[in-house]
Amino acid sequence: MSSDNKDSAVQYMEIPAVEIPAVDVTDAHPEPQMPSACETGGCGCATGASEPLPTFSFGEVKVNGVSIGEDVISREMQHHRAESAEAAWQAAARALVIKTLLLQEANDRNIAAQAESDTAQEADDHSETDDDTRVRTLLAQVLTPEKVREEECRRYYDTQTHRFRTPDLFEAAHILIEPNEQSESAWQEAEQSARSLIEQLGDDAQAFSEAAEQYSGCPTAHQGGSLGQIRRGELEPALHDVLETLAEGTLNRKPVRSRFGWHLLRLHRKIDGRTLPFDMAREKILDMLEARAWVNSASHYIAELAQRADIEGVEIDSAADAVANVSTEHE
Repeated sequence: MSSDNKDSAVQYMEIPAVEIPAVDVTDAHPEPQMPSACETGGCGCATGASEPLPTFSFGEVKVNGVSIGEDVISREMQHHRAESAEAAWQAAARALVIKTLLLQEANDRNIAAQAESDTAQEADDHSETDDDTRVRTLLAQVLTPEKVREEECRRYYDTQTHRFRTPDLFEAAHILIEPNEQSESAWQEAEQSARSLIEQLGDDAQAFSEAAEQYSGCPTAHQGGSLGQIRRGELEPALHDVLETLAEGTLNRKPVRSRFGWHLLRLHRKIDGRTLPFDMAREKILDMLEARAWVNSASHYIAELAQRADIEGVEIDSAADAVANVSTEHE
């Protein structure tokens, strides 16, 4: 498994950046800096000052005698969506307990943060703290993920072929007939205009293009109503649903309503998607399965650490619970 893929897998483990002092765990995240627009209220914020996060307490949390402060857990809660404050607190506390366990193990193994020259990062925004480096080094030393076999890659491809299909493309055009005002009568009048235009145009591509330039209220009017090559998700669903029912070179016989007005839809050409052959998909599948194996191995390792540790305030009962929101889906 390449280091890039391993680093990608690490991000699915919610291990917040904290340090372990002699007594309490303190937050190592730098204080957030407000953009200059927010400082002046230029972005529309009611105030430029950030409000302090509320502090929650649902009990004391300790890991092998080391306390995790309530304020640290409260700040970590913002990274954990949950249906209640207590559920978010529990998730945040578990994540911090896991981080603490890993750093304690790194301490026991005398794993120190490597020099900056030894941990060169890619030229992007993803910086790594010393604690992140120590955890990554620890896991690299102790994890032995299962090797992914060729037949596993082939089996995944055969059962998930739809994931390796390029999308269908629709080369289409439209004419937008807008109501003059937001009243029922104006919408009815616009609809009637759209229906009359459909009857006049038929399936004539040149006539459609000329009508778009003359009648369409969309900026695409200047290019004959052309939408270019589009895929599902790039048009409003109601419009795309109709577009997929059209034969090439035809105009929909009923206008389609959207929040903007009434649309005349014409499909010029459909380009069917194609399924990538296994040889082209193999590397992606292998990377994904190796990342999954790595995360599973990390989950079981953390569960073992938790079983040996003295943890108060939260429960980490199994490998499934060992990592807060570990994802094994990297497809």
